[in-house]
Amino acid sequence: MTTKIVVTRRSVQIFRIMLSGIFLVASFSHIVKVDKTVQRIDQARFKGIAYFFGEPKLLVITSGIVMFIAGIGLLAGFKTRWAAIILAAVLIPITLTVQVGQITTLGPLFKNIAILGGLSFFIINDFNNPEKNNK
Repeated sequence: MTTKIVVTRRSVQIFRIMLSGIFLVASFSHIVKVDKTVQRIDQARFKGIAYFFGEPKLLVITSGIVMFIAGIGLLAGFKTRWAAIILAAVLIPITLTVQVGQITTLGPLFKNIAILGGLSFFIINDFNNPEKNNK
């Protein structure tokens, strides 16, 4: 016996809009406060993860631009699945670098985990082809 789960279009729109907000704010912070963000990376226990990907200042600026573009896509519902995948791909190394290993900052760590859960919702569900979601 299968149970049909019904999610209203309006609830998905509200969820998408609210979830995009954190990325738009973060992107602005990454672009405007580059040095402060780089300083947070340099103070992180696992800063080696960031340095593995490149020079932190360039990474902060690039991640800010990517989060802004993908955040706008998520906000507008344009290529939602791809926007969510890109945002998750940016959020995971940020979370591993800055939040993991910071026992005093469990709140931000679990905030990022919750955000990844929200992004997973849009990655897993295809709202352009609802029939695929039932399989």
